[in-house]
Amino acid sequence: MTFIRSLLFNAYYWVISILFVLSLAPMSWLPGDKILRNAIVFYSRAMRFGMRVIAGIRFEYRGLDKLPKGPFIIAAKHQSWGDGFGAVSEFGDIAFVTGSHLENFPFLGRILRKIGAIVVDNCGGHKARKSLNDSFANVAEDGRNVLIYPEGHLVKIGDRIRYRSGVFHLQEASGWDVVPMATNLGLFWSCEEFKKEKGVAINEVLEPIPAGLSKEEFMARLENALNEGSRKLCEEGQGAQPYLSQANVKWPDTINKVM
Repeated sequence: MTFIRSLLFNAYYWVISILFVLSLAPMSWLPGDKILRNAIVFYSRAMRFGMRVIAGIRFEYRGLDKLPKGPFIIAAKHQSWGDGFGAVSEFGDIAFVTGSHLENFPFLGRILRKIGAIVVDNCGGHKARKSLNDSFANVAEDGRNVLIYPEGHLVKIGDRIRYRSGVFHLQEASGWDVVPMATNLGLFWSCEEFKKEKGVAINEVLEPIPAGLSKEEFMARLENALNEGSRKLCEEGQGAQPYLSQANVKWPDTINKVM
């Protein structure tokens, strides 16, 4: 059944994605961005629906009461392609940070710019930081919440990598709280893998990190919150669903992979 569910969901994923891109491309030439931004939320909810009904992956969100009243930056663990679908479907019209590699897909670059996505050069460095700050300035002016994956890459359960400091510079520029969000979605849909396994993917909003910390203190606090929070959620998911293929994967105490 796992193979059949995975096959059906992957077919659903690509058909829906291609249809959405083709239908949104003409809209990207129209004035205004409201329709397009609402369409991205609808697309994410369609993907979350497919994950639940076809792949058998349900989402649970904890700690939503910890979200600040004003605008904030969600810094989330990134274990799966499904992370973004869950976050956008849950939080609505949120500006997200994404790598420049997505601009290589036909029509997608223009769509991303139109909806106010913060597109960052994958090569990193000073150029990427300037691009991040320039794009964020427009989002901050609208007061939209932001979603960023500070690892910069999809990371498998059991791997720890060094976090990128872009999220610190966003907070430094805005003064907004940064809200860490842990997850165990990678247990059920790991990175870009074909295989999908049914179960409850838990996402947990952790204590916000206020502005004013040094870069070193901020990064240490963020990494510890996301790593430990996600480790606990993964262990909970492994215990509740011992049939998972990653039920025995352990998390190391130190960074074991540099990207």
